Amino acid sequence: MAYFHHSTAISTLEWNLANLPVRIENARFTLSHPFWDYGSVTAAQVKALARESGFELAGIARAEPLEQDSQRYRDWVERGMAGAMGYLTDHRAEVRADPRLLLATARSIICVGKLYNGPQPRSTDVNDAALGWVSRYAWGQDYHQVVRRGLELLVEKLGGGHECKVCVDTAPLLERSYAREAGLGWIGKNTCLINQEIGSWVFLGEIVTSLEIEPDTAPPDRCGTCTRCIDACPTQAIPAGGYEIDARRCIPYFTIELHGSVPEDMRAGIGQHIFGCDICQDVCPWNRKAPWTAEQAFEPQHFAPALDDLASLSEAEFREMFRTSPIQRAKYAGFLRNVAIAMGNSKLEKFREPLDQLTQFPNEMVAEHARWALAELDKPTACLDKPEVCPTENNQLS
Repeated sequence: MAYFHHSTAISTLEWNLANLPVRIENARFTLSHPFWDYGSVTAAQVKALARESGFELAGIARAEPLEQDSQRYRDWVERGMAGAMGYLTDHRAEVRADPRLLLATARSIICVGKLYNGPQPRSTDVNDAALGWVSRYAWGQDYHQVVRRGLELLVEKLGGGHECKVCVDTAPLLERSYAREAGLGWIGKNTCLINQEIGSWVFLGEIVTSLEIEPDTAPPDRCGTCTRCIDACPTQAIPAGGYEIDARRCIPYFTIELHGSVPEDMRAGIGQHIFGCDICQDVCPWNRKAPWTAEQAFEPQHFAPALDDLASLSEAEFREMFRTSPIQRAKYAGFLRNVAIAMGNSKLEKFREPLDQLTQFPNEMVAEHARWALAELDKPTACLDKPEVCPTENNQLS
């Protein structure tokens, strides 16, 4: 199983708490007014309350170490697959081995899933090279806040008589592993949690609690012999056997987590992606009939924006445009770096002027990527201002 993906729950490309544009703490509660009149709570009751709190999926896992998963995570880290993401490799790596290090009295983990899919086209279906691709999970408001509100509502509905800790992606917890144990789905070859009914477009959240609740059972792995996610990855970030991601080759890592220069041999594979990537989920057969979310907070605000508009943003405009969005995580200079790469990959001559301007940007990282992009436009495959004349491989958002 893998430990890096930036769009299921996004991800074990987990958010670096210290760098979040809006800091989200993992809250600990001690409740004294029991909803259940001091009786025992059942799994069915918890799931019903989770649905009332806005979650499509809910299940229960034991709050105990998962030795095989923890060892795989340690092996993944030791092989350097986390890249420069120190928050995945420092002392917090060991905390992930046991949820009781987060809450000493923990006995159960309530795992929930919130759907974020919508009717908009997939990245593999959009062919306009003048547009940039933003990962589906970042089209609307920051999911951390949305999921957290739902979890806090669920805590309120559960009532008292127990200690609990709310976790929204930032806690050192192997959340997909516990979601699997809670019956929410299996961990696929693309490292996403996949639910048989609703697919993988799901945000995860957890309540680590001192309540003793009957646990669910992990479902079987239903990926079978399918290798579509492995075959579709343009940077070969998923090894041939699947079930793990090499972050050092992954588009979300380059466009979100990496704060320096993107290796030149990786830039062409990034295509038109300016924040994250959806390809391995877009091609997954289990997402063909994925339902749509009713959550208004996830209504798209940043679907496939025009690259030339983005290249001209001032830092103040960037912050205002993305003030409620996860896109702020890329930071202004990193975002412009990503835009420059996408412009170079587009092969569109009309981007020469904005790229010329970016070569004068005070941040040398941005300026260097703009110079690279201009050199790409100088190659024989460069197109005129009409995307339809470009070769297909240079005109795909994927």
